[in-house]
Amino acid sequence: MNRLSIIVVAALALAALPLSAAPATSTKENLLAAFQGESNAHARYVAFATKADQEGYGRVASLFRAAARAEEIHAKNHAEVLKKIGVDAKPELNAPDVKSTRENVRAAIEGETYERDTMYPKFLEKARQDGNRPAIETFNMAKTAEAEHARLYTAALAGLDGAKGSASEAFYVCTVCGYTTAKLDFEKCPSCFNPKDRYVKVG
Repeated sequence: MNRLSIIVVAALALAALPLSAAPATSTKENLLAAFQGESNAHARYVAFATKADQEGYGRVASLFRAAARAEEIHAKNHAEVLKKIGVDAKPELNAPDVKSTRENVRAAIEGETYERDTMYPKFLEKARQDGNRPAIETFNMAKTAEAEHARLYTAALAGLDGAKGSASEAFYVCTVCGYTTAKLDFEKCPSCFNPKDRYVKVG
């Protein structure tokens, strides 16, 4: 086989590789992306809460405020891991796209589902490859909380008609991992296993 034939065969072999074989982004880049995403999610949910209050969905506004607090915790956790590798992360915030409360809840479900099913699993895979335990921990905590957010938002959308005119309600957020719940009926956080006294009430 001559040199040209070898080059052609090698090129065809590379083209046949699955997309997952392409070079992955670094854990540092993933941490930065997660930090920016969570920072913007915090700002977006604060704006969504204001809109829900204006439209008379008190309980949904409370959920948005609780989720906003959780996203703030995730951003802080990611920033702390970045600081350990010499990166001082600063949020780059975009203007929130605020629509009706129904549309905002749907947008929240979409965002949380993406983080739960796609973004954080991808970031975790790379962090495990790199053996970066702090990154694994912060990504895992965020992923678990986002899964619960997706569930809470899905329930909120299903009951939205009945929530019209509702008052604000209490939600509880773990200040360590951001796990969010409507009932503090456990002794240890289901996500990070810290005592329940690490939770704060958000309403």
